[in-house]
Amino acid sequence: MKKSILLFTIVLSTSVFAQDMTNEKLQEIYTSVSDSIQGETGTWQFHVKDVTMVSITDISHNRMRIISPIVEVTSLKEGLLKAVLMANFHTALDVKYAIADGILWSIFVHPLKELSEDQVRDALSQVYYANVNFGSTYASTSLVFPGSENKGGEKKKDEPVFKKRKI
Repeated sequence: MKKSILLFTIVLSTSVFAQDMTNEKLQEIYTSVSDSIQGETGTWQFHVKDVTMVSITDISHNRMRIISPIVEVTSLKEGLLKAVLMANFHTALDVKYAIADGILWSIFVHPLKELSEDQVRDALSQVYYANVNFGSTYASTSLVFPGSENKGGEKKKDEPVFKKRKI
């Protein structure tokens, strides 16, 4: 009896939590949220409120990414790269800012199969907001992790002390 209950619990938990996201499901989601979409299974380009997004999947490696170009790196003003690195820690949350091919992108990278539809929709929202909030709040959601940066530059009372190494 105990073995039957254990087996039932294992089967139930794996079936409830298994997401099994597919390219077909992704295409349905992207089509439902985008103003226009083009591409083929596993590689799409689409627009959400005039923001370009690209999604690429690799089924054999169980990976996917949603990316959105923001600006050419050469046109970035001094200090903005530091700001995006800080945003990656505090305000970008599940998405990150990254540089590739001379472009600053907002990106979401995740195992494909483990995604739920709600997670994909949330990722799309975060990639969108990280793009449009670049240069202002750099936020992908309304949630912000508190920072240790302060205007005066002095150490906060309970802030841990870290040794800085030279590289």
